Amino acid sequence: MTPEQYCQNKAAGSGSSFYYSFMALADDQRKAIIALYAFCREVDDVVDNPGEDHIKTVKLQWWREEISRLFARQAQHPVTRALTTVLEKFDLPEEYFLEIIDGMEMDLHKLRYDTFKDLNLYCYRVASVVGLMAAEIFGYQNRNTLKYAHDLGIAFQLTNILRDVHEDAQRGRIYLPLEDLQQFSVSENDILNGVDSENLRRLIRFEYDRAQKYYQRAFAQLPAEDRYRQRCGLMMAAIYRGVLEKLEKKRFPVFDGRVRLSAIHKLWLALHTWHQEWRHRHD
Repeated sequence: MTPEQYCQNKAAGSGSSFYYSFMALADDQRKAIIALYAFCREVDDVVDNPGEDHIKTVKLQWWREEISRLFARQAQHPVTRALTTVLEKFDLPEEYFLEIIDGMEMDLHKLRYDTFKDLNLYCYRVASVVGLMAAEIFGYQNRNTLKYAHDLGIAFQLTNILRDVHEDAQRGRIYLPLEDLQQFSVSENDILNGVDSENLRRLIRFEYDRAQKYYQRAFAQLPAEDRYRQRCGLMMAAIYRGVLEKLEKKRFPVFDGRVRLSAIHKLWLALHTWHQEWRHRHD
């Protein structure tokens, strides 16, 4: 199996919303974004798979060292070997890879966030940084596109957090800022024990509105000249917002299991967005 095939299998096997947008890319861009996504999956799996935290910390340190080897052109892992070719074509800073690892490691040591400012750092590391690297791969002319990529990453991660409230609580994690819980009179035990209430739904509505504001701000910052280049990000956004809107339509059933879109629905949203951007470009 080649490094590229390994990354392809890793991306396709995850069932992620991201995979449906990759079809719109040129071959070298598609290989690059799949390799980047495979890296994110590898380090995320270190944290989320069963095992002792001290072993996971050692594994994440191995990945930091592997990133150093990557930039020294001495990569060992199939994912970083695939990324070696990617770095010859795209400017992906070493510090960004390390930020992603640092973000994943936060999940080992930080189970609560006192304020949204605290949570924002986590979202930046695990999502905005990925968005910034994706923007480099997709290409841009106007540097305001990086502001769009940053805010879209925050929006994606806030969507993930709302989708996974129950799943994260089962791991002992609460990403919703404690200051927001206090504002809406929701206790940590309410979240951990799956206690539904009108206060909880008001809290989730508040977080939903925050996520929507990040989507709106991101789209407002995307320059017209870069829209078509960044169409894959817009396709991802359509799918992620579809999840967010399904949560809202169902009145935020965060303890009833993860809200999902079907594969057909994801594909339709991706193709519909691609077609819209194609028409926009040719109008």
